[in-house]
Amino acid sequence: MFATSSGSSFLVIYLVVFGALYFFYLRPRNKRQKAARSEARKVEVGQRAQTIGGFVGTVVRTDSDLITLRSASGVELEFVPSAIARRFDPVPTASDEPTAEGDEK
Repeated sequence: MFATSSGSSFLVIYLVVFGALYFFYLRPRNKRQKAARSEARKVEVGQRAQTIGGFVGTVVRTDSDLITLRSASGVELEFVPSAIARRFDPVPTASDEPTAEGDEK
């Protein structure tokens, strides 16, 4: 009476699997990544920040539409908040770390 094609049933199965993959894996992962990026971009006055262009400076002023960074030489530049890539916390080098007594090099 009704002719069922196996091709259309496989298509439905693939759509259901892809939908489940999207809602249970891809969508939550993208939300976590977006939250982590926005958290890394939040800077306050006194913190060091790096822009997407690589400029590193200390935050001296923040507004809703501008963030002002001061370089080591004292030059102040204004950036839009979306230009801030991350807070810049320099990684301590081996020479900065205290050595235990008795360690000889």
